Amino acid sequence: MVRANFDRSLTDLQSDLVTMGELVATAIVQAMDGLRRRDLAAGQQVVDGDAAIDRQRHELEERCINLMATQQPNSVDLRTLLAGLHIAAELERIGDYAKGVARISIAMGDEPLLKPLIDLPRMADQATDMVRRSLQALIDRDETAARQVRADDDAVDDLYDQVYRELLTYMLQDPRTIRRATYLLWVAHELERIADRATNIAERALYVITGSPPQAAKRRN
Repeated sequence: MVRANFDRSLTDLQSDLVTMGELVATAIVQAMDGLRRRDLAAGQQVVDGDAAIDRQRHELEERCINLMATQQPNSVDLRTLLAGLHIAAELERIGDYAKGVARISIAMGDEPLLKPLIDLPRMADQATDMVRRSLQALIDRDETAARQVRADDDAVDDLYDQVYRELLTYMLQDPRTIRRATYLLWVAHELERIADRATNIAERALYVITGSPPQAAKRRN
């Protein structure tokens, strides 16, 4: 009975990580939609909603620590609990990046976008999908899916480089565009970091599945 209750607690913990993942995924979508439509109220909603994501992180961390302290986890269980601690933190940071996009949109005010958004929404879609798939890989104990998330980070990096080059061209051709281009560069940076954090989650899933130490996603300066 004790083992059954512990297994149920582990299952609930992982399900709640997925729920938290959906919260941050929704925040990304809302932040990007607010940016695209120049909807400042939508951006503020994302900023205000970040507190709920923070609370969920702390709640999940407390549950992980409590289970480690009160149960006798075997090696696989312990890896799952340690992964839960780290994944909750990664998701909270992803929420911060979504909030960052929303704050950039708010800072722009009523100013129109420098150009139609094409690659930035693609970055957001891919990064959001990586978040969801990394968590599902953990639930399913799917090593192949987790490794695919890690590989897909390169595609987001390529989009970031493309956005950077395009916006740099705008700034070089017309210095009056520098401020508006910089706003979009900041957005691209936030989205690229979301993909890196999703990669970190996939690494934690691989840690649970294989027992191999996770490798941190590469970071840009």
